[in-house]
Amino acid sequence: MKLVLRGHHLLCLKGFQGYGYDENFTRNMTEVNRLRKQPGTVISLTSSPDDICAECPNLKDGLCEDEKQNKRIVHMDEEVLKHLDISMEYDSVELFEKIDEIFTSKKSVSEICTNCLWHEQCLFYQKL
Repeated sequence: MKLVLRGHHLLCLKGFQGYGYDENFTRNMTEVNRLRKQPGTVISLTSSPDDICAECPNLKDGLCEDEKQNKRIVHMDEEVLKHLDISMEYDSVELFEKIDEIFTSKKSVSEICTNCLWHEQCLFYQKL
């Protein structure tokens, strides 16, 4: 199985508990989260709409909500992706282990997670 994920979604998946924008989004996010834990799943990285965004009600014409919000989301992606080589494909299990090694404190994710709608419910953020 192959997944395409944007940078900040690597953190979102680590803390996902079943919350979402609507039922379709939550169902899709649950499935992507299940697949990323499967041995043999390969992940390609992007800073544009990905397999999670595919079911997001805020995705309009390839942008997250509007141009201003989209710039904020792309910045979040870039903050994660600057630690990774986006030209390569990753084994999913190994990639998420690497994410745990990179992001070890609330300070390490402050520019990414602080303004997130879900950070108070996010298990990943809460454990930092």
